[in-house]
Formats: sequence, C-alpha cells, structure tokens
Amino acid sequence: MEKFAISVASDKHFAYAEVICDIIADSAQKRGTGIAKRSPEYIRQKMHQGKAVIAISEKGEFAGFCYIETWSTRRFVANSGLIVAEAFRKMGLAHQIKAKAFELSRKLYPEAKIFGLTTSLAVMKINSDLGYRPVTFSELTEDDDFWKGCQSCVNYDILNRTNKKHCLCTGMLFDPKEKRKKKAPFKDFKRLRDQWDKIKNDILKKKNNTENQ
Repeated sequence: MEKFAISVASDKHFAYAEVICDIIADSAQKRGTGIAKRSPEYIRQKMHQGKAVIAISEKGEFAGFCYIETWSTRRFVANSGLIVAEAFRKMGLAHQIKAKAFELSRKLYPEAKIFGLTTSLAVMKINSDLGYRPVTFSELTEDDDFWKGCQSCVNYDILNRTNKKHCLCTGMLFDPKEKRKKKAPFKDFKRLRDQWDKIKNDILKKKNNTENQ
C-alpha cells in the first residue's frame, strides 16, 4: 500500500505550487462546479504562513493539498482547496489530508467555527466524521470576500440570484462550542445526496427554463 508524508506545508514545498493550481482548476472543470481559483503566489503564501497541509508520496511526487483561510475576524475558518492528484485517489488520502487540516485549524484557531461548501458526498462524509453538520448558508460567514471567491464557479449566478441563501453546494459547519454528535451512518449520506440531487435538478431546470424564455 502506498504511504504518504502528510505534513504542514512550508517554504520547502514552494515548487509544488504550480501543479497544485493546475489540479485545482482541472478538478473544478471536470466536476462542472467551482473551487475558488488561486494563483501559485497565493498557495506559496499559505505555505509560508504554515496554513496549508501537503501530502507527498514515497517517491517524492505531489499527492494532495488543502489550505486554511480565516474570515469574519478569525471567527470562522475554512479548510479550502482540498485536492488529491489523480494517481493517488481512492486510497483514503483525502480523509487524511482533511483530518490534518482540521487538526491544524483547531490548533491555530481553537475558538473558531470551521466550515466548508461542497457538492461531494465523499467530502460530506469526511466532514461529518470530523464533527461538521449540514447548515444553511445563513449560519456561515457573512464576509463578502469569502463569497467573492465563488465568482469563479460556473454556478455563481444561482448563488447571486438567491442572495447567498443557497446554491448547489451544501454548507457544513463545525462549532467547537457544540457537543460532538455520533457519526451519521452512510445511509444518511445517501439520503442527503438524494435530497441534494433533487434540489440541484430543480434549480437547473428553473435556470434552463429562464434562459430559454
């Protein structure tokens, strides 16, 4: 089984910045959704600040990445840009990277609420395992700079038209003040995914009807 070195990124990982940005962009395009576009300079800044997690294979190949952003005067933290290189997918690496980023977030900002937006059932399960719960967008940060990051998403018009009330992503939140609940079984995630698919199809149908008028 492949083994990985998963650590807090630093200046020594600067050389991976370009490939990280390429994989983020490629992943967003293939999924037909959006991950906020970031420049190599921004990724290097996160590495320099010690606010990113990187996974390297035994052969020294880039395997995965995630970074930390703070919002609303550090009252909210987001673990963003979670990616795994295609050659290392379906190995449980995403869960390991996210867990490390979550641990780092709790260490740096112990009082902050940790949140994320996702369309991925797998990420929903990882988040739930870490103690997140699905929430409405109104429970997330109101920081305009965070929501501006959604502008690169192909579905931004939906978010904009609903005044940031909902979109195709599911909002999830970890509140350190809440008692951690029992993990939800996988069938609950399937139900959540089925609900999300229905909402997504309804929204896309309305969008197509509007465009065809």
